[in-house]
Amino acid sequence: MFLSVLSLLISFFGFIGAAALVFSPVFWAFGIAAQVGPFTPKSVQQTLLAVPAGIALGAVTVSSLTGVSLLRDLLLRAFSRSRDSDLLAKLEELRSSRASLTAAFEIERQRIERDLHDGAQQELVAVVMRLGMLEAAAADHERTVQLARQAQAHAERALERLRETVRDIHPRELSDLGLIAAVRELAARSPLRVELTSNGDDSQLSSPTATAVYFTVSEALTNIAKHAGVGTAQIDMKCTKTDVEVRVRDNGAGDARIDAGSGLAGLRERMRSVGGDLEILSPAGGGTEVTASAPTQPPW
Repeated sequence: MFLSVLSLLISFFGFIGAAALVFSPVFWAFGIAAQVGPFTPKSVQQTLLAVPAGIALGAVTVSSLTGVSLLRDLLLRAFSRSRDSDLLAKLEELRSSRASLTAAFEIERQRIERDLHDGAQQELVAVVMRLGMLEAAAADHERTVQLARQAQAHAERALERLRETVRDIHPRELSDLGLIAAVRELAARSPLRVELTSNGDDSQLSSPTATAVYFTVSEALTNIAKHAGVGTAQIDMKCTKTDVEVRVRDNGAGDARIDAGSGLAGLRERMRSVGGDLEILSPAGGGTEVTASAPTQPPW
């Protein structure tokens, strides 16, 4: 902006001054003494001397404009390269996030498929087999009763497995009661002894943000149960009108990492997808602290 204004001023005063000097003899012939800055011709000779001075001033003006233009181009190129670098960095981050999310979704899809195959499907196959055996043993009352009870037990286990799978996809407590109640229910189901502290009101949380935080807590508790070597965990939740923050801590083995393709990496991308972030502090032998934070409403 400054260089543009400078170019305009140089053009205006430079070319007008040059023109006034070059045509100074003409103006003098009409009785006009053309003043340019402090110079005012007082004779015909001075007006004639003003002509080459005007030509020189025009040349200086053109040179000055050329220099200002080159300087402006250099600054624009430097600024453009800087912006291009920022855009490239953001594009690379976007590509990395998309790849991480794709990997996380694929891992989750495989988990659901495995849970259905190894859980509910196996139990339902057992039910079908028991029903077939029940038909074959219809003449034997005691055998019929035994097979019917076994089929009922398998059906109940299949139903429970299906409920667990559906809950892992999206818990009903989260939709009906909110994040704090859903995390409290999650802590109650955990094999760990969980100490939960919550502050604030979660009614302002958007569904995507609440879901991302919930599954972060769920994955953190699962990791503690599997890898930390302890039986306790602490959860601290803080909800405000603008954001939410959750810390999950343990005093276990530590040395946890957010590796590419891991569950924590997928959770970090999930938090970033709602404008938040996931941080982990896990020195070897010093326990692990997972912190998830996000705005109440996603930025999109």
